[in-house]
Amino acid sequence: MIEWLRQGSAPPTIALDGRELPIELNRHPRARRLTLRLAPDGTAVRITLPRWCRSADAIAFAHARASWLTAQLAKVPQQGDPLGRGSLCYRGGELALDWKPTAPRRPRLMGETLFAGGPREGLERRLRRWLESEAVRLMGADLAACCARAGLEMPELRLTRAQRRWGSCSSKSIVRLNWRLVQAPDAVRLSVVAHETAHLVHFDHSPRFHALLAEIYEGDLDAAEDWLRTHGRTLFADFG
Repeated sequence: MIEWLRQGSAPPTIALDGRELPIELNRHPRARRLTLRLAPDGTAVRITLPRWCRSADAIAFAHARASWLTAQLAKVPQQGDPLGRGSLCYRGGELALDWKPTAPRRPRLMGETLFAGGPREGLERRLRRWLESEAVRLMGADLAACCARAGLEMPELRLTRAQRRWGSCSSKSIVRLNWRLVQAPDAVRLSVVAHETAHLVHFDHSPRFHALLAEIYEGDLDAAEDWLRTHGRTLFADFG
């Protein structure tokens, strides 16, 4: 639990580029050092700290790195408006968005155009649900293919709306994947699916894990990882 919430007090803040952002302190039992990061949407500074670390030291740590945080804040994409720009990010490209209030509410894809209707209120929610349904369809196929290559049974697939992680898997053979990956290029999305599939066998990043990942994923893994590092935050521009 975030420390300031547990204590019931207002969070500490830091001034970055004319904005006052809250500093969220999260004590983790396995943390050995301070870890500083900016929330993907740029709304908060988050610090993970060991149990023994003083809160004041963690806050000072953030202020000492204000220049780095300001640079990270500048990289955060501005909140997107799919309807305003007339397009929707999908599979590494842009779909033309054609919205008419009198058209059917449920979005439907025809060629390179996504048609949507119904009232303006709730349109973003309907578009996000369409993207999530596409994520289930595409990632389900990805996961089935990766499991076939690894000789594994198909696990349960669940979508997440995580702000930090692209994917995870549990010892109960449940693979969780961030729905926003449906906006990334196919090769990038597949690399994350392959990564989590390999974790179904090896819950570490040992040589055996990487060897299995290389068997499962036939593309350029370094290029896919570089894309996520460089462009991953852009996937959070739409839909908050």
